[in-house]
Amino acid sequence: MTLRGRLTAAFLVVVLGPVVLGAFFVASTVAAVDRSRSTERLAVAASTVRTSVDALCQQLRAAADTVALTGDPAIAAGQLVGRGLAAAVQVTDVNGRVTYASPGAPPTPWRDCSEPAAAPSGPVRALAARVDRRDPAGALLGTVAAAHLVDPAFVARLAAVTGVAVTLLDGGASAARFTHTTESQQERDAVLAAAGSASGERVTESTRGRYVRRIGPSAGQPLPLVLSVPSERPPGLHVTLAGVVVLAGLLAVFTAWRLARVTTRPLVELAGAVDRVAHGDLTARVPVRSRDELGRLAAAFNRMTRETGSYVAALTSSRDQLRGHLAVLGDTLASTHDLQRILRVILHSAIAATGARAGAVLLVEAGGVLVAQCSEGLDGRWPAGDPDGSQGLRVPVGVGVVGAVAATGEPQRGRLEPTEAPTGEPRCRTYVAVPFSTPGGATTPGGPTTTVPGGERCLDEAGAAAALGVLALYDRVGADEFDDDDLDTLRTFAGHAAVAVENVRVHEEAQRLSLTDPLTGLWNYRYLRESIRREVERASRFGRMLSVLALDLDRFKDVNDTYGHAAGDTVLAEFARRVRGEIREVDLAFRQGGEEFVLLLPETDARGAAIVAERLGAAVRETPIAVEAYAGPIVVTVSVGIAVYPDHGSTGREVLEAADDALYAAKAAGRDTYRVAEARPDVPTWEIPVPAGAVSPPDGLPRAGRQVQVPREPGGHARSESTAGVPESNRSGPAHARPDPADEPAATAADAARAGPDVGRPGPGGGASSGPHPPRQSRGR
Repeated sequence: MTLRGRLTAAFLVVVLGPVVLGAFFVASTVAAVDRSRSTERLAVAASTVRTSVDALCQQLRAAADTVALTGDPAIAAGQLVGRGLAAAVQVTDVNGRVTYASPGAPPTPWRDCSEPAAAPSGPVRALAARVDRRDPAGALLGTVAAAHLVDPAFVARLAAVTGVAVTLLDGGASAARFTHTTESQQERDAVLAAAGSASGERVTESTRGRYVRRIGPSAGQPLPLVLSVPSERPPGLHVTLAGVVVLAGLLAVFTAWRLARVTTRPLVELAGAVDRVAHGDLTARVPVRSRDELGRLAAAFNRMTRETGSYVAALTSSRDQLRGHLAVLGDTLASTHDLQRILRVILHSAIAATGARAGAVLLVEAGGVLVAQCSEGLDGRWPAGDPDGSQGLRVPVGVGVVGAVAATGEPQRGRLEPTEAPTGEPRCRTYVAVPFSTPGGATTPGGPTTTVPGGERCLDEAGAAAALGVLALYDRVGADEFDDDDLDTLRTFAGHAAVAVENVRVHEEAQRLSLTDPLTGLWNYRYLRESIRREVERASRFGRMLSVLALDLDRFKDVNDTYGHAAGDTVLAEFARRVRGEIREVDLAFRQGGEEFVLLLPETDARGAAIVAERLGAAVRETPIAVEAYAGPIVVTVSVGIAVYPDHGSTGREVLEAADDALYAAKAAGRDTYRVAEARPDVPTWEIPVPAGAVSPPDGLPRAGRQVQVPREPGGHARSESTAGVPESNRSGPAHARPDPADEPAATAADAARAGPDVGRPGPGGGASSGPHPPRQSRGR
C-alpha cells in the first residue's frame, strides 16, 4: 500500500469507526424500545379484551338467570332483547328441543362462555351463556341460553376499547382464515401470517412492521383473537442512519484524500512521472514547486525526458494516430448497437493501425461457416473463377487459414505463395488472423468444433467457448510480414469486436424481454401504453378509427383453484395462441396482467371489432383446452369489452377505460359475451384551415394563412361512417349486440376493411410511425 493509501486508511478508521458503531447502537436501541412498548400495549390490550369478554359473559349469564327464574320465558326474553342485554335467547327442554327462540336469532351453534379451550374450532357467530332452568322443587326443566351477536361491529368495539387492531379468527386452531377484522386490507395477510407462525401468546413482528399477538381461546375467553399494533419506529430510521454513515464516509474520504494529497503530492508526482516514463510515456513532466532537493530532482528529470523524447518523435506520432482510431472505436461502441457499423469501424481502425492493405471481419454462422460481415480492400484478390468476389468470403470452420484459426483458437501470421492461396480466401502475400470469443469465454485450441442453433458460437468437445469469429488482415504496407506488435494490436481490436457482438446480442435480447410477456409471448403492459398512444396518434393524424378490445377469461380463479396454477398457465398460453390465430398481422395483442388481455385493431370500427369478439369467443368456447396430467379438457369462456377511438375517448387512456367499462358490462350480462362501450357525449370542435400552395416555398418552410374558425359538426372529422352497420345497442350501451341479418352488407364491408394487413395504410411517403415498432407477433388470418 502507498504512503497516501496508508494515511487515508488510518484517517478513515479513526473517523468512521465511531460513526458506524453509533449508528448501530441507535438502530438497535430504537428497535428494542419500540418492541418493548408494543409488547406492553399488546399486553394491556389482551387484558382489556379478557375483561370485556368476561363482563359480556357475566351480563349474558345474568340475562339467562333472569329468564330461567321467570314463569314466562318468552316475555322475559323479549324484554331482555328489547333492552339490548342480549341479542337472542333460546330455551330448550330436558330433551334438547327448542321451546322458545328469539326472532332473528343468529345461527347456532353458539360459542359458550364456559367452553373449554380445546373445543372444536369453527366460525364464531355468537357468544352465549347457558344456565339450567328448574321448577320450584328443583327439578331440571331444561336450559336457557342468552347470546350476543359476534359481528364486525362487535370486533370494532373491541378494537375501540383496546386501541389496537383486532382480528377474529375462523376457529382457534389455525390463523389461516378469519371471520371479522379491523385490519386494513394491505396489512391483513402479513398479520395473519405472523399470527400463524407465533407460538402461544408470544409477540411477533409481521413483515410490514406490525407487532402481533394471539389470545384465546381459553377458559373465560373463548374467542380466538389476533391483536396487532403498528411499530412506533420513526419512518425511514435505517435509511436516515445509512445516509448519515454514507455522508460521514464521503466527508471523511474527501478530508483524508485532501490531507494525504497535500502531504505526499511531490513524491506522488515524481513517482507517477517515473512510472509513466518506465511505461514509455516520454512526455511526462514533474512540476518544480520549490528550490530544495526535490525541486532540483524534478528539474533534472524533466531535462532527461525532453532529451529522450526528441529521439522517439516518430513513435509518439504513430501512437497518437492509434489513439485517435481507438477514440473513434470507443465512440462507436458507446453510441450505437448497429453491429455492421461497429465492425466496419473496428476493421478500418485495425487496418490503419497495422498498415495492412486489406482485411475482413468474419463471424461463425449456422453450419459452422465463417461469413464475412464486412471487408475492405479485397477487390481483385479473388481467384480467376470468381474475379468479382461474387461468392463473398465464406470459409468453413477448420478449412484454410481463417478456418484453422477459428477451429484452434490460436492466432496465425505468416507468408503465402500465390500457389498456396486457400480455397475460398482472397489472394495475399502476408496475412495475420486473430480469433475472438464472447467476453468471459476462453478460446480452446485443438479439437473439432460444433455450432449451436443460430450458429453464432462454436463449442469444442469439452463444451468450452471457442472462436466467435476471426479478424483477418492481408499484405502489410512497407514490410514483408506482420510482426508480434501487429499481432498484439490485432488482439486488442478482436477483443473490441467480441464485446461489440456480445453487447448487440444482449441489447436485442433485453429489448425483447422488456416488451414481451414470458408466459404467453404477447406484448406486455409496458408496450401497451406505448402502442396505444402511437396508434391513437396515427388514427388521429390520418382520420382513421381504432378499436380496443379488453378480454378477460371468465372465472379463471376457479381454474387455478381446481387444477392448480400450472394448469392455469397452460390455459393462458393456449388462449394467447388462439388470440394470435384470430387477428391480423397489423393487430396487436397484449397481456395486461393475470387473465386480462387487450387487443388493438387499427382501422377497425365497432362492427369489425364485434366480429372479432364473436370469433374469439367461439374459438375459446367451442374447443376446450387440454391440459397434461388431467383426464379431461378445461372449458373456459371469455368476456370482451369494445371501445372505439374517437367515439368512446379522445386519448388512448380514455378508450382503454371505456373498453374496461364495457368488459364489466359483459361480465354483468352473464359472461361469455361482448359489449360495446357507451358513446360519450359529442363535444363541438373548431377547425383552423391553413391554405397550402401548389408548390412548396423555396426555403421549404410552411406558409400559414389567416386563421379562420369554422364550426364543425359534433364528433370531428375522425368519425367513420363504417359504424353505420353497428346496431344501436352496440353504440350506446352494454346491451348485447349480435350482427343483425339486415345489417349484413355493412358488416361485410367493415370486415372486408380488416381483410388485409395494409389496407388503408399510408405508403412510405404517407406519414411515419410515431415511435419504434417491433415486428408484429400475430399471424394474419
